[in-house]
Amino acid sequence: MNEKEYSQYIKEMTPTNNVWLDSFRAFLVGGSICLAGQILMNLYGSWGMEKEDASAWMLLTLIGLSVLFTGMNWFSRLAKFGGAGALVPITGFANSVAAPAIEFKKEGQVFGIGCKIFTIAGPVILYGVFTSWVLGLVYWVLKIMGIVG
Repeated sequence: MNEKEYSQYIKEMTPTNNVWLDSFRAFLVGGSICLAGQILMNLYGSWGMEKEDASAWMLLTLIGLSVLFTGMNWFSRLAKFGGAGALVPITGFANSVAAPAIEFKKEGQVFGIGCKIFTIAGPVILYGVFTSWVLGLVYWVLKIMGIVG
């Protein structure tokens, strides 16, 4: 195969994306997830919960639904349709924790679910904790120096 044929082959095999359609789908899916979160907050608030309690229950509900949808293989379809819109931080993170655990459950409780559950989430947790520790240390030093109050 010469260079011209190879270029033609690559051009045929490379999927094309409509940026405007992909953006609209991401907006639609991400916006719908956020709207569902707001509806849940309003619902929990109407049941007499304080704003902080209602937002905590809303997060728990979204996380639970995300894990449930991951287990039912609905989340992957939603992510395929909505792209980055489905990866609204809390639902995307819950999916990234649940999906490897489901995928490797045949390897057993410890080596399958227990280890693989942190395949994607582990680095996020690690760097999140490490970054908060470093920023706390910087804040403490600045406070000792009298720069911040």
